[in-house]
Amino acid sequence: MAKTSTSRAKGQFWPDGIRLVISVSMQFESGAQSEHNNGSPFPPMDPKYPDLPARTWFEYGVREGVPRMLDLWDKHGVKVTSHMTGQAVERNPALAKEIVQRGHEAAAHGQTWTPHWTISPEEERISYQANIDAVLKATGTRPVGYNAFWLRGTPNTLRILQELGFTYHIDDLSSDEPMTTQINGKPFAIVPYTLRMNDIGRFGAEGPLTAQAFGQELRDEFDQLYLESGVRRRMMSISTHDRIAGTPGRVKVLGEFLAYAKRHPGVVFVRKDQIAQWALSMPNVPSKVY
Repeated sequence: MAKTSTSRAKGQFWPDGIRLVISVSMQFESGAQSEHNNGSPFPPMDPKYPDLPARTWFEYGVREGVPRMLDLWDKHGVKVTSHMTGQAVERNPALAKEIVQRGHEAAAHGQTWTPHWTISPEEERISYQANIDAVLKATGTRPVGYNAFWLRGTPNTLRILQELGFTYHIDDLSSDEPMTTQINGKPFAIVPYTLRMNDIGRFGAEGPLTAQAFGQELRDEFDQLYLESGVRRRMMSISTHDRIAGTPGRVKVLGEFLAYAKRHPGVVFVRKDQIAQWALSMPNVPSKVY
């Protein structure tokens, strides 16, 4: 069972007078999905047949979803972290490059949708290195953050990531603030993820939540964390996926939430690589043992 320290900084919890940090993920996966059992909204079919409409559902993320969200982030001056699956980057390098050119972080999300818990440590390392190489080739930047397929790493994952030069991972749901852990005798940052403020968890394959209901959930989550941030370090995590949050109605609601949050003093939207650096340098950051 994980153990954490409960010590908190008193007074100033974030640098530069920040009250509440909001971390947004934009998962870039379309083009790397498996042909079947991939979370599309279509009924299962015999795997010997190609699932043609599912391919187009994922393609929407590249053609419409990511470009629409990029314009949304620009409009509100928000910088996000894009966890990129290597194969998606290889098939759409120009879009991956544009994400970085607009000031967003390119982070790693494995090379393919192969579940990492089913492969050997050697295969796991090869997958991560291939993901690094794909992102570096397309964007000119080397990822330092990692997100496993469905958050399910292995007992070897953090050791391999640390050895490959990563500084943080997000596959942890246990906190509303960043943490650190010791890997190979060195500090490694944890920037917690979310399922409740995650479009794929709330909409699934196009249902059942409405965009307006998701918008209300975002505001409710924000209001409570903003209240708590007066007495302790708080971070809000939001996750968007290319083919899900990038639809017109959901982007509209996301924009309304961004405007709402920005009206509150001391609220900043921060990339995960920056949050990880803060976690490794701030006092009284909770430590965790996996």
